[in-house]
Amino acid sequence: MAQGVFIPGHRGPERVEGEVACCLFHGNRVFVTRDGGHLALPRVDVEAYGLSLDQAHYLGTLDGTHCYGLAMPRSADLPEGLELLGMRALILEGDELVAGIAGQAFQLLEWARTHRHCGSCGQPTLPHAADRALECPDCKLVFYPRISPVMMALVYRRNGNSGELLLTRKPGYAPGRYTVVAGFVEAGESLEQCLAREVKEEVGVEIRNPRYFGSQPWPFPNSLVMAFSAEWAGGDVVPDGTELEEARWFSIDALPDLPEAVHISRQLIDDTLAQLLKSR
Repeated sequence: MAQGVFIPGHRGPERVEGEVACCLFHGNRVFVTRDGGHLALPRVDVEAYGLSLDQAHYLGTLDGTHCYGLAMPRSADLPEGLELLGMRALILEGDELVAGIAGQAFQLLEWARTHRHCGSCGQPTLPHAADRALECPDCKLVFYPRISPVMMALVYRRNGNSGELLLTRKPGYAPGRYTVVAGFVEAGESLEQCLAREVKEEVGVEIRNPRYFGSQPWPFPNSLVMAFSAEWAGGDVVPDGTELEEARWFSIDALPDLPEAVHISRQLIDDTLAQLLKSR
């Protein structure tokens, strides 16, 4: 996939004329275009669509062009010549740059939509003078974009000269496909505490030796996924029966259908698998 140069920022120029790179949303879907077969954000003159950058969120520059996130009214006429994709479909296209910019724009638009009034006194909020934030002009409470941390855990165990991975299925997940344990961090928890709790709650086992793998922003609607592998320390696998419909051990030589490669869950599985194969 073609990759451009994106320089993030939250304070745009006072005035922009002509075309900008735009994450232009209609509901939960974003307009894209194809540049030589590669996915790209469209360059548009938003005023031609009856829109204004005053309601947009500045994201930075993309290949030297100012880039914004902007939501179209649902009643507006849709632009011609552009493709409309849902966020999941966009992510599965595999273009990390376009998906990353659009994911940021989507989260900012959703945050602004749900913080139009102060949660303390009810007054309409206004943009903060210096930060990417909304501020209540009355009680001065400041609202920053919300991030919800999610822990992801792949539990493994060695079995003689081989190994096994503990994989799970949620109700409604793709038929035959398995993934890893995941859950939200609760108030007051460390990441390590959340990791142990989620694994115990969802599949009933104990873990040890957690190893951080990596992270991935996930705009559904505002998560940051942090992925770990961890060694099985004891206990029988018992799926909770609520969040999970199935959890079981799989030999590393006979794994089921797994998530697509763009998901950090799949990258975590591939990395842990490589580590187990190396130790044979």
